[in-house]
Amino acid sequence: MSKIIIAIDGHSSCGKSSTAKKAAANIAYSYIDTGAMYRAVTLYFLQNHISISNQKEIETALENISIEFRINAAGQNQTYLNGLNVEDEIRKLYVANKVSEVSAIAAVRHAMVDQQRKMGKKKGLVMDGRDIGTVVFPEAELKIFMTADPLVRAQRRQIELMTKGDVLDIEEILENIKKRDIIDSTRAESPLKQADDAVVIDTTYMTLDEQVDQVILLADMVVLKKWKA
Repeated sequence: MSKIIIAIDGHSSCGKSSTAKKAAANIAYSYIDTGAMYRAVTLYFLQNHISISNQKEIETALENISIEFRINAAGQNQTYLNGLNVEDEIRKLYVANKVSEVSAIAAVRHAMVDQQRKMGKKKGLVMDGRDIGTVVFPEAELKIFMTADPLVRAQRRQIELMTKGDVLDIEEILENIKKRDIIDSTRAESPLKQADDAVVIDTTYMTLDEQVDQVILLADMVVLKKWKA
């Protein structure tokens, strides 16, 4: 049967990346974490003191940024920035606090979208982010919009950070999540919004496995429909 593109959009910390990653592995599709791409750009900007209000600095920086994904020995997807593994660093809160501002920059989004579209040419791809079904792949055969209660998202984020050795107050994390929601949904360039033909999955009371099963079920239905057609 032919392969499809599965576009998963939604709010931060609602399970998009974990679900997309596991679903892709289960159906032998490629997985692209676009959020990690924007986090990597943000990390580069922070490390190199790039002003987000200086267009020339931004354009020069983007020319010097190379992002790729590699699978480690444990089968985990790792983000590499200019040849260095930055998977753990880009998940830290100081990067999360700035990523929405950086990803709202038109030049940054255009550069990342170009890369993402190249990755999807052969299909057989699961990609998650904020604008995958609306901007990157508006023709995707399956579009999903994921959301969850903000407090539940903050609790999940807190657990994730704790596993990496970062202990943060739940209120600080919740504030960061609410701030990102506002910036992501109101930015002028490719705002976060649900595609008209997207299937909504509220993960507030769902386990990761239930989320993965739902995505795979929807994908199977789309592929079967295409095959019958």
